[in-house]
Amino acid sequence: MNRSFSRTLAAGMLAVIATTGCGGAAATIVMEYPGSRTRPATPADVAFMTKMIPHHAQAVLFAGWAESHGASRGVRVFCERVVVGQRDEILTMRNWLRSHGKPVPPAEYNRMGMEMGDSHHMMAGMLTEAQLSELDAARGTEFDRLFLTYMIAHHEGAVAMVDELFASFNGAQDDVVFKLASDISADQTTEIERMQLMLDAMN
Repeated sequence: MNRSFSRTLAAGMLAVIATTGCGGAAATIVMEYPGSRTRPATPADVAFMTKMIPHHAQAVLFAGWAESHGASRGVRVFCERVVVGQRDEILTMRNWLRSHGKPVPPAEYNRMGMEMGDSHHMMAGMLTEAQLSELDAARGTEFDRLFLTYMIAHHEGAVAMVDELFASFNGAQDDVVFKLASDISADQTTEIERMQLMLDAMN
């Protein structure tokens, strides 16, 4: 057992010793490992996970158009990474909400909901129905240009949502929420820089 793990185990161990007077003593040790308890879901965490699911789902939707819309190889490869990565994160968020007994949004993006004015879909960086239709109608170089422009704004919206979570009361105290939000912020900030370089090269 390495020294670091020993210190962590010792810090996480709770010993409860019950004595029975002069007749003898009985000791009961209850071992509680770090991270073994589930932290209650806070309103900030629930709101973040609930909103980020449709936000990710919209990105998966229009990133999935790359191949059929004649995107360049660079954009297609980027879109493949977005689809795989954000689908995995959607699964994590849905499982977290389900495990805490909260309503779980669908994994697929609902364009009809936006057409009906569902404010749940109108979050930072989200494309309007008109923008989605414009992108869906584009092909080749025009698709690349519009995709990069809209996905940069979409990513910036996600980063803003993470910042809002971290600034909120009791936000991201849960280990899963903290790691997910931190990964989203770091990954999408890097991807924004990459997309901006791609867009600058086109221009």
